[in-house]
Amino acid sequence: MSMTVHVDIVSAEKSIFSGVAEMIFAPAEMGEVGIAPRHAPMLARMKAGEVRIQQPGGEEADFFISGGMLEVQPHVVTVLADTAIRAADLDEAAALEAKQRAEAAMEDKQVEMDYAKAQAELIQAVAQLQAIERLRKRSGTS
Repeated sequence: MSMTVHVDIVSAEKSIFSGVAEMIFAPAEMGEVGIAPRHAPMLARMKAGEVRIQQPGGEEADFFISGGMLEVQPHVVTVLADTAIRAADLDEAAALEAKQRAEAAMEDKQVEMDYAKAQAELIQAVAQLQAIERLRKRSGTS
């Protein structure tokens, strides 16, 4: 039996995932981090991106987060996400629309939208689209 670590992914709205993993990959601000069982304690800020959980038996669970905190203890990993969505539930059309809206707002100086807010929305939309693309590549669909 392989070693595992307990993982909880929670957002402001609800708990998204609770289970065991052999490995976790998360988008920390400093770059993607890989966490194995008995990892040294760590606290890191996360950027928008994909959290991948390799479960016992070879299954993989994918989630999109919009940012948050990652807490690592030797036997428990907690992802405290601003927003968390199962990768399979991501809406590509909505992400493309959000990306176009944010790009237009950033180009149009007359719009009453805050530039930093538009930039944050653009980053989140692009991260969602990248997560969708990676999920497609792993599943072998185009």
